[in-house]
Amino acid sequence: MIATLARAAKREAETANERRVVVLAGDRDRGIDAAYDVIEAVDPASTSIVSTREGFRFEEHRPRNADELLGRTREVVVLDCHERFVPNALGRSVGAVDGGGLLVLLAPDLDAWPGVRDRFDDSLAVPPYGIDDVTGRFRERFCETLRSHPGIAIVSLGETPAADSVERDGLVDDAAGSGTTPETDGWRPTTPPNATFPAAAYEACLTGDQVRAVSAFERLATPGNAVVVEADRGRGKSSAAGIAAGALALAGGDVLVTAPAFRNAAEIFARASERLGCGEPGARTLETASGGRVRYLPPAEAADLPEDPDAVIVDEAAALPVRLLERFLDESLSVAFCTTVHGYEGAGRGFAIRFRERLLAGPFAVRDVRLDEPIRYARGDPVEAWAARALLLDARPAVDEAVAGASVADATYRALPPDELLADETLLGEAFGLLVAAHYRTEPNDLARLLDAPNLSARALVAGGRVVAVALLAREGGLDADTRRRMYEGERVRGNMVPDVLTSQLRDERAAEPRGLRTVRIATHHAVRDAGFGSRLLDEVHAEFGDAVDYFAVGYGATPRLLRFWRRAGYRTVHLSTSRNDASGEHSAIMVRPAGGDGSDGVVGMDGAVGMDGTEGVGGANESGASLLRRHAAAFRDRERDGLSDAHRDVDPDVVIGALRACPAPVSVDLTEIEWRSVVGASFGPGMYDSAPGAFRDLALAALVGGEGDPEADSVLDGRERRLLVRKVLQGRPWESVAEELGYVSTAACMRALGNAAEPLVERYGTEFALEERERFISD
Repeated sequence: MIATLARAAKREAETANERRVVVLAGDRDRGIDAAYDVIEAVDPASTSIVSTREGFRFEEHRPRNADELLGRTREVVVLDCHERFVPNALGRSVGAVDGGGLLVLLAPDLDAWPGVRDRFDDSLAVPPYGIDDVTGRFRERFCETLRSHPGIAIVSLGETPAADSVERDGLVDDAAGSGTTPETDGWRPTTPPNATFPAAAYEACLTGDQVRAVSAFERLATPGNAVVVEADRGRGKSSAAGIAAGALALAGGDVLVTAPAFRNAAEIFARASERLGCGEPGARTLETASGGRVRYLPPAEAADLPEDPDAVIVDEAAALPVRLLERFLDESLSVAFCTTVHGYEGAGRGFAIRFRERLLAGPFAVRDVRLDEPIRYARGDPVEAWAARALLLDARPAVDEAVAGASVADATYRALPPDELLADETLLGEAFGLLVAAHYRTEPNDLARLLDAPNLSARALVAGGRVVAVALLAREGGLDADTRRRMYEGERVRGNMVPDVLTSQLRDERAAEPRGLRTVRIATHHAVRDAGFGSRLLDEVHAEFGDAVDYFAVGYGATPRLLRFWRRAGYRTVHLSTSRNDASGEHSAIMVRPAGGDGSDGVVGMDGAVGMDGTEGVGGANESGASLLRRHAAAFRDRERDGLSDAHRDVDPDVVIGALRACPAPVSVDLTEIEWRSVVGASFGPGMYDSAPGAFRDLALAALVGGEGDPEADSVLDGRERRLLVRKVLQGRPWESVAEELGYVSTAACMRALGNAAEPLVERYGTEFALEERERFISD
């Protein structure tokens, strides 16, 4: 029976040039035997299995490593959903199945599956929660899609093959596909008139869309051009980029390729290698006899444009943050940005909205290309539609017209309970779509976490019945003494990001005791951004949870804009990572706000009692959270005094300024008389900075730390003077590079500027002795 069903599904898939799904639901061992029956019945040319088990006679992948299927084309993919059902692995498996192929799912009984807990669920059971606290809503919804979408056959497995029953045969009578591919319907590529790439480049194209894309890539041979290529998955954008990269390298060009990970760029290198006739599988550099090359670097490294490439190709650009993408906008080269419109690689609207504005406003001549024609299967493939719904790959916020003009005052704050999200597909799509739009890395696993993870909750602002802002929140901390001890001794505790960093990296065994609420993500609809919705949403979260937790926290890739946003929301800096995130290229900041406070400046008095504005604490701030902030703000201040000339020597000065201004631990300036003589002499007289760099460092920290909210301290320096203090005094950069970066006409002018910047610091922090010393130089 299973063999007959499989042959019928395969035959219809091939006729329509679509894909089909066969679900084998029941006992795992029986499912594996039945999968072999399917494979033997259809006799595929290529088969892969994704399973936690080993020893199959096909190509094997583990669920957590299913990204190895990216860029692969298989006739049959078997996904074993027993033991560890990873939503990301499903997305990757679907994407690897070719037109005319089958996706075979091995699953528990569908009626029982939502109640089954497996190793993926265990990853959602973050302390102090256990696996029994994890729900099965994601699987409940997933099973519903299996039973309702066309093209999906379901076999309920009995104890023996004779007891098997077919719940659905999965056949589609009115198959939407044409039964053709560009390779079989008589279409042949033609070289455009006046093309500069070789004819062989165009002969390698499989659709007219690809021809147009490769033609657009010809612009990369001339500096000052930018090409933007957008496509849904499976449309051949990476292949087109690879064909173009090979053609550019053959002409002697140095093409730098980057993507969130090399696997995302593997298709580019495969196609470029075909054009160049060189390179081993997996090679990250391809070189030609003409001196050209195609090379890969991770995003943060590539953004430095090492060795001055002629052209840059950024694949999956939407999966990278805007601030990193901006670093590629060097008019001395040409650049292409390729991005998936919908897909688990990342489909952040930051690229489409914020970055495109900056790209179009820059010096580049921009050419846009959109690829719509599927390459490996027919348009209208039912499996593509099913995967998009099951994994919300096409989730998007409400349309602009539905929310434009909404006001913060009229918005309603509400919880988004998982049961309501499960019951309301529109609500779920709009909320998850906002999270996808705002973040450069939202995956199907995140959908499962939203619906099932016991430590997560979601809150939203709704205007006119549409979601305009959403926050994903994670409960952290509140851990018992034994767990805290194990964490301190090096054991990783899932889902407790802030307590883990403060405990294991910053050596505070008490850090995981207070209860925290971390904002994992917060997103505002782009049609109403910068209108106060994000701040209003945070205010509501603080009010709702203020009595339930000890502190609020956030961790994110630090930019000046985000540091300002979170500082204004009352959050204060306790950590800045020493290394950059590989994908974002940013240093991660961790900020804390004690619960119960009002978010005013001077959040916590560092002496444990009096705030920087002279008030007691922070308007009733929770003492446990306040104590956590006091300890770690002071530790951050002390680390940065030396760390800025070491691990943080290359951090953007505006990021340093933002992080320090949001640190509420004031700096005590306690200089000796000799140090004051040197500082005053360098500021008002003929002295030199080099005579007392440590003294200048203390003054610089005092001027920058906690300056926000202290009008007198905040007004004594302008923006360039603050950057000068960071680059020269705190980061110890050479005078020449500081002068060039900050726009001083000479190193001498830069030196004079530092002396001038120190004058108001002497006035503000100087002792009586220092002020008397100053009089020697300013008296008439």
